[in-house]
Amino acid sequence: MHFVISREAILKPLQLVSGVVERRQTLPVLSNVLLSLNANAELSITGTDLEVELVGRVKVDGPSRPGDITVPARKLVDICKSLAEDSKLEFTVDDSKIVIKSGRSRFSLATLPATEFPNTEEEPGTYELTLPQQALKGLLDGTSFAMAQQDVRYYLNGMLFELAKNYLRVVATDGHRLAMQTLAAQNAVDAPVQLILPRKGVVELGRLLSGDEDDIAIVFGRNHVRARTKDFTFTSKLVDGKFPDYNRVLPKGGDKFVVGDRQELKQAFARTSILSNEKYRGVRILLSDGEIRILANNPDQEEAEESVSVEYSGEALEIGFNVSYLVDVLSVLASDKVKLTLLDSNSSALIEAASGNGDALYVVMPMRL
Repeated sequence: MHFVISREAILKPLQLVSGVVERRQTLPVLSNVLLSLNANAELSITGTDLEVELVGRVKVDGPSRPGDITVPARKLVDICKSLAEDSKLEFTVDDSKIVIKSGRSRFSLATLPATEFPNTEEEPGTYELTLPQQALKGLLDGTSFAMAQQDVRYYLNGMLFELAKNYLRVVATDGHRLAMQTLAAQNAVDAPVQLILPRKGVVELGRLLSGDEDDIAIVFGRNHVRARTKDFTFTSKLVDGKFPDYNRVLPKGGDKFVVGDRQELKQAFARTSILSNEKYRGVRILLSDGEIRILANNPDQEEAEESVSVEYSGEALEIGFNVSYLVDVLSVLASDKVKLTLLDSNSSALIEAASGNGDALYVVMPMRL
């Protein structure tokens, strides 16, 4: 195996692929990336942790000899990053080593045979859809913050993808808040289908997506999801579990509607959060005609108070929330104005864009303060 490639061409796919590779591995070959060069001078770079697999593809320069080998991921990334920006790298496999030359630099790395590298089996696709990368990135960015981390309810440590005839919906919840976004799309399904992508799969897929209009093709199988762009193929196992019925979480019957400036509210919540209890992050909200007052205090007897003008007329209400959850929602909503729908001090708040098109909905449970 022999090829020459520019540093710029190999560095981006290598960095993305190595992000999948776990540093602490039970199998030594899993801390390596698989380099495969075919007869068409296309180099594939593959990394996996047995749950998520990512393959990057790039063309090499000049004459080459096909072959495949696995190389330590972290060391290869560090070598490529340390070389000059406009440098060319020459790779040659020699016995059980790979030699990398660039200018006056020469590196010799230990390798493991490609036959030891785990192969993700192809499984027939059950549901397929194609959509712009920008649209999928918007869905993931707008909801992924609400996924649980290391929850014993393992199905919450991921994101629900719901495919129906005329929409794609993603939902994430950690039991205290819920984020939901819906994208109009024509899908070849008769009844809604639900699949859960694990947290790491969501994070790596998000890193892979560019914010442009290039399409990404997604194939959902029984156990895996596979997404393909012109430069990458991403595969992830699906979570085997049942996601809670999100429709039951959406608050019903709210009769208090508050409309305010998103940026103004976000900044007021962020400022009061400085003096909230570091452990519980609770703030008290006092709602009255035309105004929201936000109060925070902590065990050191320190206090913060903010007052924000809003569109509201109705009876007064006092309710407590985790301020971090409110800031998270106000950070991802795309509209200038936001609408909060409330019922009483024991019921969850529904937050959405004031235009109310229903594409993005957020639910935050109240706190007892």
